[in-house]
Order: sequence, then structure tokens, then C-alpha cells
Amino acid sequence: MGKIPTVWTVLSLLEWATSYFASKNIPDPRLSIEWILAEALHCKRLDLYLQFDRPLSGDELNAIRPMVKRRAEFEPLQYITGSAQFFNTEINVTRDVLIPRIETEQLVDLILSDFADKKNQPVRLLDIGTGSGCIPIAINKEFPEWHCFGLDVSQPAIDLAKHNAELNRVGVTFFSADLLYLDQSTELKEMDFDVIVSNPPYIKPEEKVEMNAQVLNYEPELALFHNNPLQIYECIIEYASKMNASLYLECNDKTAADVKKVAAAFYNQTTLIKDLDGNSRFVVAKTP
Repeated sequence: MGKIPTVWTVLSLLEWATSYFASKNIPDPRLSIEWILAEALHCKRLDLYLQFDRPLSGDELNAIRPMVKRRAEFEPLQYITGSAQFFNTEINVTRDVLIPRIETEQLVDLILSDFADKKNQPVRLLDIGTGSGCIPIAINKEFPEWHCFGLDVSQPAIDLAKHNAELNRVGVTFFSADLLYLDQSTELKEMDFDVIVSNPPYIKPEEKVEMNAQVLNYEPELALFHNNPLQIYECIIEYASKMNASLYLECNDKTAADVKKVAAAFYNQTTLIKDLDGNSRFVVAKTP
């Protein structure tokens, strides 16, 4: 690390923290401090480059120090700043919910592409295991005529999803329900859906050894892990098939083919789709 300056400026802090994060093996060290500085100074990251020589006040440094400490302990930037960008939305995140992934943006894009001709129709969509609510919120912003719903077993997640819907000014309805007992949910009784989407817990506990500290130590286990992920998919697939809903599932690349086989027992048309990295990631099931 470089010498600690006597007067901190935007540039000197950028340079020092980049070196500090690199010495701790923090991923994307320069980007990390840019995010933190932009959050503390209430500006865009690009604006930092227009004020390199600006001295940082004591109050600003007091706001930055704990964020730098948290990042040095591998806490994800999105939890530090409290927000994440997802598709066309800003989503508030806490440690009660997963941080939205680029793969899930691709899942949203699949639905929007497949239903582009029904954008202005009153299509009913349900997101099972909604977490932060990012999926139905992003879809409802693009297709405002749709009636979008989200459910989750976690009440803190539901509370946050409702807040995110208000933040993005969409009328998504959220409620608490256990995805393993969908047929027993009082909220779902007598409700039919045209589209069902889910990114459920699909990692087995024994796979923890393959995961990095940013995910393992901070993101909610309830949303990540399940002893029998295939059981979850079976419940979702059977539930969706009863109403002939088009089904969009995000999967573990290790078990996506197995999920497709389960879907094929209930649907006439099933497709396995790869993510942008070439991994088998999505199962789409329809009854033409």
C-alpha cells in the first residue's frame, strides 16, 4: 500500500483504497472504492473523475471508513450501499435477500421477448421465491398492463419487495407463502396465472466448498441452499402445469437437465437454454 496522505482527496483515497483492497485480494479493487466513494459523496462514479483534487471533509471520511472496512471483509458492495441495479430498475437490497444476478436479467429478458406480442394484454404473472421482488418489478415496468405477483416464505423479503415496488412505482402484489406447499396457500386459492417464473434455492449444501466468501458469508442461506433442489422444482412444475402456465425456471447448471426431464413429464414443449457464459441455466416449459 502507498503512504497515507496528510490530506485526503478524491484521488488519493481512490489510489490508497485500490491498493489496500488489492492487498486483501478483494475482487475489483478499483471499482469497489469507486462505488463506495460515489455512495458517500452522493454522486455518480464518473463524476469522481471531475473532482480528483477535491479534499474530503471529516464527515465524509467518517462515512467512508466503515464502508471500506466492510468491503475489506468481503461484504458485497450492494449490501454496503444498500442497492443494486437490475435490468431497468434500482432495487434496494439487504442481507435478507439475494443480490440480483445478471443471469436473472437474462431470465427476465426471455419472458419479455416471448411475450412481446402480449405486452398490452392483462397477462397474469407469478414469481415464486421473489426475494427482493426484482423479477416482477422489472417485468411490470416494461409491461405495465400485466398483473404481476410475487411470493416468498421470508416475511422480511416480502416487506423489502413491497418497498421496492413503491420505489419503482409499480403495482406488483406480494405475499408470504411456502413454495413447497403452494396448493395450501390461502392467497393462491382460485388464482390462475398465465406465466410462472422462479429462481428458487438450487444449491446443495455440499457445494459450499466451491463458493466464494462474498456469497457464502453474506447472502441468505434460505435463498441459496436446499437439501433436495429437485423437490422444489417438482412442486413448482406440478403447480404451474395445472393451469397450463408458461414456466420459466433458473437452475443450477449441474442439475438443469434433470429439471428439464421433470418438466417434460408435465409439458409438451420444454427447452434448456444456456446463460451468457455457456452454462445450462434456464428451463422453459410451455403447452402450445
